Amino acid sequence: METLEKNEALKEDILAAYAFRHATKEFDSSRKISSEDFGFILETARLSPSSFGFEPWKFVVVQNPELREKLRVNAWGAQKQLPTASHFLLILSRQPADLAADSAFIGGMMHGVQQLPPEVAAGKAKAFDTFLNEDFGLKGNDRAKFEWGARQTYLALGNMMTAAAMIGIDSCPIEGFNKELIEQTLEAEGILDREHFGLACMVAFGYRKAEPRAKTRQTAGQVIQWV
Repeated sequence: METLEKNEALKEDILAAYAFRHATKEFDSSRKISSEDFGFILETARLSPSSFGFEPWKFVVVQNPELREKLRVNAWGAQKQLPTASHFLLILSRQPADLAADSAFIGGMMHGVQQLPPEVAAGKAKAFDTFLNEDFGLKGNDRAKFEWGARQTYLALGNMMTAAAMIGIDSCPIEGFNKELIEQTLEAEGILDREHFGLACMVAFGYRKAEPRAKTRQTAGQVIQWV
């Protein structure tokens, strides 16, 4: 009975975090997230799932004010967030060459990280190649392959925002930017190796400056179908 009560309380806490979370347009710049709390948020990203467990991501925390201003020029969706967020994160996704089944990155993941025996790694590489190029039909479509990798990063993005909300920290996911120009800026600053990574999305964290309007969503009946 005690376990059931704890589970019910936990479910209430999780739903309360989802109700609390909103796309914060402007943060209270006087309030900063502690290093412990932001480390916790980053750890939820690191532990996030990804297709085949290949983790095709990198997380770049941008705290330098001058760099934030440079990014702001070509990030129309982050005009208020970049100057006011306690922490600003760029989420990078692997380029198509790194997502090839025989790439050094995939090999390194299977052998160095997942520690698979050679015969198991060979079978997984073959299955991954079939999955990406045939099952998902992405052969010869490099942009689609990049976007597939970017989809994996959104799993980490969602987990970070939920984790932040559960400890009272606000966030805002951002796609409002010129990808090419932002990547050029990051490359010029020596932050981005465009041979291996591209920008998938951005996300800002901090504490809200003002209370948001009431959350609006479609009803469960409009978005859920049982068959």
